[in-house]
Amino acid sequence: MSWTPSSWRNFPIKQQPQYQDQELLKKVEKELSSYPPLIFAGEARNLKNELAKVGRGEAFLLQGGDCAESFSEFKASTIKNLFKLMLQMNMVLMYSSGKPIVKVGRIAGQFAKPRSSDFEEINGVSLPSYRGDIINDIEFTSEARVPDPQRMIKAYNQSAATLNLIRAFARGGMADLAQVHQWNLDFIKDHPIGKKYDELSMKIDDALRFMNACGLEVSKLPQLHQTVLYTSHEALLLNYEEALTRKDTLTNDWYDCSAHMLWIGDRTRGLDDAHIEYFRGIKNPIGCKVGPSMKEDELIKLIDVLNPTNEEGRLNLIVRMGADKINEFYPNLLRAVKKEGRSVVWSTDPMHGNVEKTSSGFKTRDFDNILKEVKQFFEIHESEGTIAGGIHLEMTGEDVTECIGSQSCAITADGLASRYHTQCDPRLNAKQALELSFMLSDILAKYAK
Repeated sequence: MSWTPSSWRNFPIKQQPQYQDQELLKKVEKELSSYPPLIFAGEARNLKNELAKVGRGEAFLLQGGDCAESFSEFKASTIKNLFKLMLQMNMVLMYSSGKPIVKVGRIAGQFAKPRSSDFEEINGVSLPSYRGDIINDIEFTSEARVPDPQRMIKAYNQSAATLNLIRAFARGGMADLAQVHQWNLDFIKDHPIGKKYDELSMKIDDALRFMNACGLEVSKLPQLHQTVLYTSHEALLLNYEEALTRKDTLTNDWYDCSAHMLWIGDRTRGLDDAHIEYFRGIKNPIGCKVGPSMKEDELIKLIDVLNPTNEEGRLNLIVRMGADKINEFYPNLLRAVKKEGRSVVWSTDPMHGNVEKTSSGFKTRDFDNILKEVKQFFEIHESEGTIAGGIHLEMTGEDVTECIGSQSCAITADGLASRYHTQCDPRLNAKQALELSFMLSDILAKYAK
């Protein structure tokens, strides 16, 4: 079938809101389609080239950020703290692996969330589920839970402002290696994990001084003073994605200009469904979550639809099995793709398969299970002789209490209520994310030998 940005509308679709005012929906879609793109096609092509290096083992992918961005918590300090955390993790991983790190944020568009149920019940009252700020409001009232198309406009405006600030941070001096000590977040720097990062910072300072002593003017090397943080989100709300789909004037290809990279969730990857139809036509680098229900033949068919020319850097398969399932289900999938000679990037999402609920009703994730799944992911690739390309995390630069465990925090189930601020699923806080990056750096160093 021929593809258009709207051809997805002819296919079955899951996880979508039921808008009451269809005329208002059309008006919003038309307005969004007239707005400037949030990213440029050339940037998406650059990311695809970087991901091709990841697939060949020449670079490593670090993808992370909020479970779901919030309208109410939108502020510069939150964006800055996540940016600093990404820079810290980048330095830890790059120093240990000796490879460039491709940094992709779950930011500037991560507003829609799939839900396991269409309804949520509290104290005997049942209301439509919260599906992310781009669709409805988290407040538990019947009025707040009505899907509102105009929220797409607010999501676009917040994404534009977020991107503007990220680009300013990346090019305006914050990413300068001379500022490596200042990336340490205030609530981390006096903590043991912050001091461990400072030790690494001192080694980087020594390396810069050595380069200067050798006659290399580090002040004139832009690679040491600037960086790139690409954006990504789950392209769940296709009305929004279609409105921001543009034809590139240089190549005549279609790009989803809402983010550099988009991914399909584990709940919406049906081969005959709308999300696969939409994704097959855009030229961005794309991702697809791979859960324990995925079968080998289904995965090969999915790859063939999404990447029919076997292009390097085009398709990132994000493995989210759970610490107790990855050894059972993942190896056969990996072997099938290897046998068929398909070119993909493999990354691990150790978050989504490890959600548990406490007796007090909080959703959480155990740091030990997250680390266990990461280790098993690398062990499986080592045994198969394939490339473990990256990691995908739900995390924040804030000092929240949402995931239990870790040496850096030792958050218990009883302590979750202290600073539990997530819009949906529990996130690693900055200490836990930095601790995980140090542990991951040891794994990378081990398998690099």
